[in-house]
Amino acid sequence: MADVKVKKESTDPVDIENRIKELCGQFPHGITDQVIQNDMPHVEPKQRAMAINRLLSVGQLDLLRNSNGLLYRMKDNQSTSKMKGSDNQEKLVYQVIEDAGNKGIWSRDIRFKSNLPLTEINKILKNLESKKLIKAVKSVAASKKKVYMLYNIQPDRSVTGGAWYSDQDFESEFVEVLNQQCFKFLQSKAEVARDSKQSPMVQRNSSFATSHEVWKYISELGISKVDLSMEDIETILNTLIFDGKVEMTIIAAKEGTVGSVDGQMKLYRGVNPIIQPTGLVKTPCGLCPVFDDCHEGGEISPSNCIYMSEWLDF
Repeated sequence: MADVKVKKESTDPVDIENRIKELCGQFPHGITDQVIQNDMPHVEPKQRAMAINRLLSVGQLDLLRNSNGLLYRMKDNQSTSKMKGSDNQEKLVYQVIEDAGNKGIWSRDIRFKSNLPLTEINKILKNLESKKLIKAVKSVAASKKKVYMLYNIQPDRSVTGGAWYSDQDFESEFVEVLNQQCFKFLQSKAEVARDSKQSPMVQRNSSFATSHEVWKYISELGISKVDLSMEDIETILNTLIFDGKVEMTIIAAKEGTVGSVDGQMKLYRGVNPIIQPTGLVKTPCGLCPVFDDCHEGGEISPSNCIYMSEWLDF
């Protein structure tokens, strides 16, 4: 009877390190020590720890922390070059901020995810800012707090408030000017349609304009110091709809048509309101772009809204 040869699992340090890197490649978001242990049950804890420590020391792995404990993840080559010369704590904080993306992260959350003392985190943040690796951005949701993100990232609209905010202040006058100019454009288009002396149906159809046409008109006027997107213009057009000054319809559109989304296109036209708009629409709430985020007890609430106070005083 022939002898049965049992394959012996390798315990060579290089093989263990390579297998850990393979596991990290299979799980890009990171692996726990338990995953490594389950995959290589034959490896002693001391050997496993030595392999992990070596990969961390040569900068091939990132050490992260979440609610389940420590995570190991393959290090991005670009991040490695940027963080050359930094210690492990600094690398950990940088990684946490990088994971937050363009919405940023508060120092309190950095402390929770890194498990480092607040004094140490503040020191690291100042150091990373001085190297222009990260930046602090004031959030409109909490004017006294800053969120941190990578230096070359454009902040999300939820952080800056988009085109409607300047230095955390809501530009109510700017919004009002945009309202007037968008309505003026749609009114002039409706007047041209009425003067054409064509059939009522043709007049009605030709009085509609796409949001792209309105956006182009506003852009050419040059009344905005910031670049307005189609979404910004549609927000303004929606306030005009709530005021009863504009109506919207949706039509099917060919793929690739300018202003179309998922085979549909929004059309707008100015109308003469049958009745006066309700008082609620005339309040600042009727024009507020962060209306959905406003609630009592929150960072944005009616009780601390300066625009509501000014409106009531008037």
